[in-house]
Amino acid sequence: MSTPSDTPPGSRAGTDREPGDVPAQRRLALNEDWAATVVGLLLLVLILSGLWPGWLVP
Repeated sequence: MSTPSDTPPGSRAGTDREPGDVPAQRRLALNEDWAATVVGLLLLVLILSGLWPGWLVP
């Protein structure tokens, strides 16, 4: 277990980031759920507009 005297000055746990790094909480995360939602809405728009034949999508 480290004590404050064991840690070199200026280095704390969890601060191994570059100055320009954006925290993970603020990054736009496009996970597979959002990707599937976008693809589904795009297919719906294409089918309703008549650009994509409805029989092509099961």
